[in-house]
Amino acid sequence: MMGAVETIPGVSGGTVALVVGIYARLIRAASHVVSALRAFVTGPQRLQRAKSHLADVEWRLIIPVFIGMLIAIFTVAGPMADLVDAYPEMTRAAFFGMVLASISIPLRMAGVSGIRWQHVVAGIAAAAIAYWLVSIPPTTIEPNPLIIVVAAAVAVCALLLPGLSGSFLLLTFGLYEPTLRAVDELDFGYLALFILGMFIGVASIVKGLEWLLHHRRRITLVVLTGVMVGAMRTLWPWQTEARELLAPTSDWPLALVLGAAGFAVVAVLAVVDARLSRKAALELLGNEDQPKP
Repeated sequence: MMGAVETIPGVSGGTVALVVGIYARLIRAASHVVSALRAFVTGPQRLQRAKSHLADVEWRLIIPVFIGMLIAIFTVAGPMADLVDAYPEMTRAAFFGMVLASISIPLRMAGVSGIRWQHVVAGIAAAAIAYWLVSIPPTTIEPNPLIIVVAAAVAVCALLLPGLSGSFLLLTFGLYEPTLRAVDELDFGYLALFILGMFIGVASIVKGLEWLLHHRRRITLVVLTGVMVGAMRTLWPWQTEARELLAPTSDWPLALVLGAAGFAVVAVLAVVDARLSRKAALELLGNEDQPKP
């Protein structure tokens, strides 16, 4: 699911990770990988310290997610680009409903009862900034090694932030179609540069994001919610290529149905995740109440 949605401008793989309840675990695992690489490069005791960090990585989560994303990206990239190109309004309508339903997830994780006015202000500011960013008209940039690396670093940072779409940022850079084409045609030179940029992006943001989720969890999740709300502007079904919003056209009933279907799918996943989270919390509380032998 994460790999598939990352090929779609406006939909974030981080949102999917939030929906299925693995977002924090992915960030934590990525942080350990970055720490291992840093320890191996900087020393001292490079190998020992790197092994120690790698031992803390939740490989049973990372490996299946990574394999699934690769399979989805290399399978879906071509057909998804064709679908978005052929039916832009209807695909955006479905994705709009999905993201709208997913907004409740970071809010639930933040704890609505603990949200204060300063959290609300931060969330509104984040929404305004995201709205402005996704309102910028797309540009066309000739692909070159530096641009590819920079664009990949920015795009993978969006993968780590629910609500921001890496594909959408590539579209803003003018590299969306070249990147999908490189994936579909196995252009290994382009892909190698892109992977290098991804590593740079992960190394530059994942540590800070992990610290925020650990030490400033509530306001971080509220800000992420604001980013998701603001980024929904790009999923309004009716807009021009320059991203000017238009009024609904005669096909609005179908768009409404698709949006409702997308909302329902994510809402069901959100409800399941909430119930499983409550069950796990109750089991943990029950274990803590058991007398120790």
